[in-house]
Amino acid sequence: MKKLLTIAATLGLISTASVAVQAGPQQDLKEFRAYFADRFPDVPFNDYVNGVYALDQASREQWEAIEEFPPYELNIDKGKELFNKPFANGKTYASCFRNEGKGIKQDYPYYDTASGKVVTLEGAINDCREKNGEKPLGWSKGEIADISAYMAYTSRGNKINVVIPGDEGAMAAYERGKNHFYAKRGQLNMSCADCHQYNAGNRVRADLLSPALGHLSHFPVYRSKWGGLGTVHRRYGGCNKQVRFKPFKSQSDEYKALEYFHTYMSNGLELNGPGARK
Repeated sequence: MKKLLTIAATLGLISTASVAVQAGPQQDLKEFRAYFADRFPDVPFNDYVNGVYALDQASREQWEAIEEFPPYELNIDKGKELFNKPFANGKTYASCFRNEGKGIKQDYPYYDTASGKVVTLEGAINDCREKNGEKPLGWSKGEIADISAYMAYTSRGNKINVVIPGDEGAMAAYERGKNHFYAKRGQLNMSCADCHQYNAGNRVRADLLSPALGHLSHFPVYRSKWGGLGTVHRRYGGCNKQVRFKPFKSQSDEYKALEYFHTYMSNGLELNGPGARK
């Protein structure tokens, strides 16, 4: 994988055909973890759920002080209320999910072989609404982030368990997400990996770059910069803008594939969302 990452960083392109021959998801996962273990030997694997706060003690202390009075607490309460509020037909979101929607976030996103699509938790929330005759919610923030935050909260402590079946479509989605993660783009010609793998722990101005391992454990996230809660696709869009690239739409096939790969790379880590970040 190191050879593949070098090629990706140099050319901004990963060939699906060659990757399929040289490495599969399990090998990618093994080498992804090994990369961070080698780069940060003093950071326990389970601590990566805390993002950049696993790397810097001073930042961690500030964050822990914030977590004593979580800025997303009201969002969880609102999300719970919305989740349990009946639709016009009398049903609730619980009717659409296994275990009535509690403690299930660790299985998302997943590849649905029937539709040939990656299904995200936010996508499932809106699909539930439409199946019950309700209009879909906006994708990036607001009520959908609140509902997702509540569902994440009920899943805290569960280990991320994204499955990549041998299905050709699932592998194509995984490779598409992997390509997005390592491909350079925008006027700054940077990839997700440039910041969050190769330069994790380094500074950009006053900020430390967080490691990609564990990123998806704490979404949706309350960001001080936003002054509110947002989904991971909102964050993807912001990252693309920062490298001066026109972002894809939230819940586009491109971002769903990226979330599929990105979350799989944190398999085995415990969920601790929603979280708070700068």
